[in-house]
Amino acid sequence: MATPVKVARTESWDDCFDAAVEVARKAGEEIRTAFSSEKRIETKSCAVDLVTETDQKVEKMIISTLREKFPTHVFIGEESAAAGEKVVLTDNPTWIIDPVDGTTNFVHGFPFVAVSIALSVNKEVVVGVVYNAILDQMFTGRLGKGAFMNGKPIRVSGQEDLSQSLLISEFGSSRDKEKMDLVFSNLGSFLNEKNSAHGCRLLGSAALDMCQIATGGGDMYYQFGIHVWDIAAGALIIKEAGGVVWDTSGGPFDMM
Repeated sequence: MATPVKVARTESWDDCFDAAVEVARKAGEEIRTAFSSEKRIETKSCAVDLVTETDQKVEKMIISTLREKFPTHVFIGEESAAAGEKVVLTDNPTWIIDPVDGTTNFVHGFPFVAVSIALSVNKEVVVGVVYNAILDQMFTGRLGKGAFMNGKPIRVSGQEDLSQSLLISEFGSSRDKEKMDLVFSNLGSFLNEKNSAHGCRLLGSAALDMCQIATGGGDMYYQFGIHVWDIAAGALIIKEAGGVVWDTSGGPFDMM
């Protein structure tokens, strides 16, 4: 178990932010190079839950790079968890990493693919970086310091009327009939004659879905069954862009 470390004020995490941006760009180079190349594809939980050698290679690179700079920090990574490592969030500075968010997009050459990196301290995310290397869009957020895309401030739309909203969601990776029926039923609650949003978009990347909300390009995003590495960075970016993040039951947001 990691030895507890003394946590300083939020302002002291600027070096971590710079390191996260730097390693995200480095990861982006790997993803961009592999994007149009032949890929070795494997499956995890089911036939549509895909993983490639790039996911694994990029995660190892990110963790080794950040561990060299911050040897007392803890790490949670999607591929490490898939390999059997326990996912435990403590008060210690903890990096939460999704090396390739949107792996199915990556496999098919659909350009919504991102590396997502967050730093949590005292179970609160203080740094969030989401980088779409294919479109060269760098989304960043620091607790109390705003949200940005490619260095320019971003802001949520502020839209509160469902009938004037663009919804973002995802189907998820399960193809169980009962679960899919529930997915379509939930979607129908927002898209029907009596109570309808303008439309719904599914980008295939939770991190980029959330960043679209932060830019005001979408007005609301919901999804069930996602993991901490999918949402940690994006949630901070939304909040720093003036948005709100709740549990799907309407209660306080718990990223674990």
